[in-house]
Amino acid sequence: MKVLILNGSPRKNGNTALALSEMEKVFHENGIETEIVHIGNMDIRGCMACGSCSKTGKCVFNDIVNELSAKFEQSDGLVVGAPVYYGSANATLVAALQRMFYSSQFDKTMKVGAAVASARRGGLTATFDELNKFFTISGMPVASGQYWNGIHGARPGEGEQDAEGVQMMRTLARNMSFLIKAIADAKEKYGLPQREPQTFTNFVR
Repeated sequence: MKVLILNGSPRKNGNTALALSEMEKVFHENGIETEIVHIGNMDIRGCMACGSCSKTGKCVFNDIVNELSAKFEQSDGLVVGAPVYYGSANATLVAALQRMFYSSQFDKTMKVGAAVASARRGGLTATFDELNKFFTISGMPVASGQYWNGIHGARPGEGEQDAEGVQMMRTLARNMSFLIKAIADAKEKYGLPQREPQTFTNFVR
């Protein structure tokens, strides 16, 4: 079993990384393999709605996003960590997630998702909500912890002083580990839920 962890912060060793590392320890204790990919300092452009991915199954921009899609497909869970910029996840991470989720054609049903936000003070819950939408539109169960998953700190390393925030990360990783294992057992016994052909509607009359 494997969890792909995306660090969306441009600071490789900042408080987002601290939170994700705390989760990684728990995953390893539970026998779950992890891979952390640091994308926050990469040059990742946004989707331009060209539609090429519907024909090829990958993004027309052949960068880290296509590599992430392949890693995501082979994983049982996805953790996304983001710093808060103006009450939102940072733009580089959002661009990567939008392109990865939209362009990849594999079934994401029952892969477990978890979001983590890092901030000096405010904007954690807005960013947490924003990131969870990628999971819920894709049929992915969302792992929860003991609060809304966030850690506080301004300068790198300050997150360690947020004892509750650090504990949240451990609780989240334990719950996510349990979910991944439980879903693996259920898939073996029952298979995946039946999917209907998707119906698309809009409100233009």
